[in-house]
Amino acid sequence: MRLASRLDDLGTETAFAVAAAAADWKARGNDVYPFHLGDLDFALAPHIVEAMDRAIADGRTGYCPGPGIPELRAALAEDIGSRRGTAYTPENVTVMTGGKPVITKFVQAVMNPGDEVLYPNPGFPIYESQIEYHGGVGKAYRYLPTDSGFAIDLDQVASLITDRTVAIIYNDLQNPISAESTDAEREAIAQLAVEHDLWVLSDEAYFEMRYEGESTSIATLPGMAERTVILYTFSKKFAMTGSRLGCAVAPPELGKVFGTMNTNDESCTTHYVQWAGIAALQGTQEPVREMLETLRGRRDTACEIVNGTPGMAVEVPKSTFYLFPDVTEAIEIVGARDLADFAQRALHETGVSFCTRNHFGRPQPGEDRRYIRFAYSGLSQERIREGLTGMRQWIEAAR
Repeated sequence: MRLASRLDDLGTETAFAVAAAAADWKARGNDVYPFHLGDLDFALAPHIVEAMDRAIADGRTGYCPGPGIPELRAALAEDIGSRRGTAYTPENVTVMTGGKPVITKFVQAVMNPGDEVLYPNPGFPIYESQIEYHGGVGKAYRYLPTDSGFAIDLDQVASLITDRTVAIIYNDLQNPISAESTDAEREAIAQLAVEHDLWVLSDEAYFEMRYEGESTSIATLPGMAERTVILYTFSKKFAMTGSRLGCAVAPPELGKVFGTMNTNDESCTTHYVQWAGIAALQGTQEPVREMLETLRGRRDTACEIVNGTPGMAVEVPKSTFYLFPDVTEAIEIVGARDLADFAQRALHETGVSFCTRNHFGRPQPGEDRRYIRFAYSGLSQERIREGLTGMRQWIEAAR
């Protein structure tokens, strides 16, 4: 029996492939430090759990409206709008089962087969996967290293736009590199979108996962409200990764399309989980603040050790829970053939498991530096220190 040929273009979230190798190594009796997967090891806040349990007890376990229950759509419109200094109504909000469906449904809604969509590389691998799976042409744009982190190559972005380009995916506070746009960079992307009449998917999964400063949404810039879809998720801010709850914030006409897609794909987002989402938005935010302080400590510990390791260097990020250190010289020190060999040897020699730059899109021509990604969201400060110190000692011994 034959399967559909388009399956050849369906990728995956590559961190899960790394997780399989780490699990296998652990199953052999080895200690593993899982820096590969951006999950959170924080318990769900009690008031969120109570709201979910109460909703189940009240019988909110059946079907509900495809675009989401009105109470959650209203709460999301208020919260997302107020935090971005703009106004949204429930008609702008379509509840979904996490952030990933927003990517898929955005691509399906705005792109025909053969159309071009620009996306960041390195970037979340599901962008590329969904563009190509649905018959589009993915055009990757790069980031350039600077003295303060990474910046979008705006000249390249402009050069990639053709009369077949319909959209650009933009991830401020970026996974995997933790880059945040300057005002000028954000405005430049907005200007290109307006000039070329492009849709924009603004992935704002980490909008509130920051340790200093304030986030700004590209959707609030002139000419952007009518062409921008915001990806919002409860997974990061509220540590609700397994609850699968998120939404798209979009112009109402596109929101109606998303609602119809929901009805076709899932019928609806789990009813009682939506009531937990309301409690997360409207209840105490102290657990969020406490989690961010804990993550800040983990970030500082990880950065201190990484920057004290021969052949490794990283800027201290102001947001997300990822580090993207340059390991070009470290690879040479240990005599690894390439990034994959470096990652495998690090796992077997130190137990430290991580993704590499190659897990976040195909490397582009001219890349001469080598990077890896550490996710510090699922390890205690003690485990971070233990694991990364072991990796530092391994590299020092090879020097």
